[in-house]
Amino acid sequence: MKKLGIVAGGGKIPRRLIEQLKSKGRPYELVALKRNASMDTVKGEKCIWIRLGEAGKCVKYFQERNVEELVFIGSVKRPSLFDLCPDAFSRKFLSNIGFKAFGDDNLLKKVILFVEKETNFSIVGIHDVMDGITAPLGVMGKIQPDAQALNDINYGVKIAKGIGNLDIGQSVVIQQGIVLGVEGVEGTDNLIKRCKKLSRAGLGGVLVKLKKQKQEKRVDLPTIGIKTLINAKKSGLRGVAVQANYTLIVDQEELIKTADRLGLFVIGIEVTDE
Repeated sequence: MKKLGIVAGGGKIPRRLIEQLKSKGRPYELVALKRNASMDTVKGEKCIWIRLGEAGKCVKYFQERNVEELVFIGSVKRPSLFDLCPDAFSRKFLSNIGFKAFGDDNLLKKVILFVEKETNFSIVGIHDVMDGITAPLGVMGKIQPDAQALNDINYGVKIAKGIGNLDIGQSVVIQQGIVLGVEGVEGTDNLIKRCKKLSRAGLGGVLVKLKKQKQEKRVDLPTIGIKTLINAKKSGLRGVAVQANYTLIVDQEELIKTADRLGLFVIGIEVTDE
């Protein structure tokens, strides 16, 4: 098996990946991102910590340890250019793409193309190296969405595609055909909390979360977890719809148990890029 280099951001998935790799006996090396990765992720692991602007340090570390494939996993807080403080490798990348592209949806694609061109690494997606991590197609759990929820989901898909094309966010909240909110820089959980004050009387709304249509599939896929469901329940939502095969679920078994306990539906939906 090829040695895997893990660039770990925030959340629980990086640690789960490490545990699965250990169970399979696959060799790996770990680099943790400062201000993003947690101490739980690196506990008991040999690794180095880097800033987002220290790509050269990361590349050198992996090359010295004969890494062949790289995976980027975990949430990352996008820094300002002032905070980035790029090293020589990162400056070369930024000079190639131009600073104006820093906020573009194509940024991650350009990162991958640049890394693969300048190094001997192949970039892989988390779903390529970890089992049972993406949402399946269909209802997960005992709760089924009713007709109103399905209508809201269909409308939510249209809105989510629109904001995705504009590189605004991945999530929307729809209630009874009304857009309560779209995700911006605050993230999905804060979107859900914000929509609590905007909810209408009657049947509760739904959260719809999709990958952006032009999004690089090997990095930054949408993610949901237990916290998402708890916030949804507190805000009066009735369920969550995510894009099947392209949404990461932190712990699917626990997520389904939580959804059933809270009386929420969770459904994986098929979405075309048209």
